[in-house]
Amino acid sequence: MADNSKDAARARADLRFKKQEEAATLREKAMAEYAAETDARKAKTMKLKALRLAKEAEDLANPSPATARKPARSKKK
Repeated sequence: MADNSKDAARARADLRFKKQEEAATLREKAMAEYAAETDARKAKTMKLKALRLAKEAEDLANPSPATARKPARSKKK
């Protein structure tokens, strides 16, 4: 009976250890995916910001006549 309880306790301990290891592996995988998504989002944001700044600089250097606005007319009653 003592051998059976030791074996059962060892089996429970092994099962608990395996569950903890699987949880740690899943946690690491999730964190790696999160970091990859964050890096991709940051890279995309930086690229879009650079494109926007380049367009704004080009627009300032070469204003088009369509962007020049006429003064608004007042409404008559």
